[in-house]
Amino acid sequence: MPTARSQQVSLQDTPFYHCVSRCVRRSFLCGVDDYTGISYEHRRDWVEKRLLDLSQSFAIDICAFAVMSNHSHVVLYVDAQRSHGWSTLDVLTRWHRLFAGTDVTRRYCDDEQRDNLTRVELNQVERKAEVYRSRLTDLSWFMRSLNEHIAREANKEDNCSGRFWEGRFKSQALLDEQALLACMAYVDLNPIRAGIANTPEQSEFTSVQMRIRAALQGKQPEQLKPFEPRDSGLQTLPCHLNDYLELVEFTGRAIKKTKTGVIPARCGKLLQRLDIDIECWMELSEGFEDHFCHLAGRLHSLQHCQQTKGMHRIRGSGSAKRLLGA
Repeated sequence: MPTARSQQVSLQDTPFYHCVSRCVRRSFLCGVDDYTGISYEHRRDWVEKRLLDLSQSFAIDICAFAVMSNHSHVVLYVDAQRSHGWSTLDVLTRWHRLFAGTDVTRRYCDDEQRDNLTRVELNQVERKAEVYRSRLTDLSWFMRSLNEHIAREANKEDNCSGRFWEGRFKSQALLDEQALLACMAYVDLNPIRAGIANTPEQSEFTSVQMRIRAALQGKQPEQLKPFEPRDSGLQTLPCHLNDYLELVEFTGRAIKKTKTGVIPARCGKLLQRLDIDIECWMELSEGFEDHFCHLAGRLHSLQHCQQTKGMHRIRGSGSAKRLLGA
């Protein structure tokens, strides 16, 4: 029986989540359909653009993403605290970028009409704003806003109706730094494992390509959650960008069957800091989804989550002990 979404997403345990959405019918999300010869490559741009647009409205940051032929991966960071600092106008403005809202919320956002609202209408606006504020920090609303938009566009293009995605997206809670970085590497290397790209910089419509292109200009992509060094109190990912890019490069070389996968000395420091055996890391980064269910992390992270949730057992404990260490 599927696990309830409320048990899969708990911001008290972690703000990081890996979400996967898969198509259910023959029509490809992207790529070229070998059966019909029709190319859906342009849909990759739909997904990437919508994903990056959503991050500008939601209090949710994108850590990694990859758009594949029949599914998409995204690693997200839910920043619930950020939304608490938004004013009512901020919340409504963000919501109206994506949805129509109500007549009264639209009038509130109009400088000329705001002063004409009655006290009853202002109370309605405040109540609606709190509902929207909650939704803008909700993982399910984020994925719904992504997938419904793409499904409508694809159905319109295919001149058909009906379900485009599986019943719901799959989510994995990433409980610690080891799980987070392993999952990000797994997501970023999807095109290389699938044989549609040779290097990370050639991996179209992935976060690692965006990061490499920005790094060549001495920057980090504004649309993605940044790595260290920290900038004026900004929350960042738990390692330096150079370390992560070197790790992805090394992992990508090691998973190629024609390569021996010699470990460069410069990559060793990150793996040593995470205390992960290289063989375990390779197995984990090649099949992250297969080793964990709804929760991913070291054994003590899983056990802590088990105690706080009152769960009898957690699937993936064996993988956590074997691959990430006790």
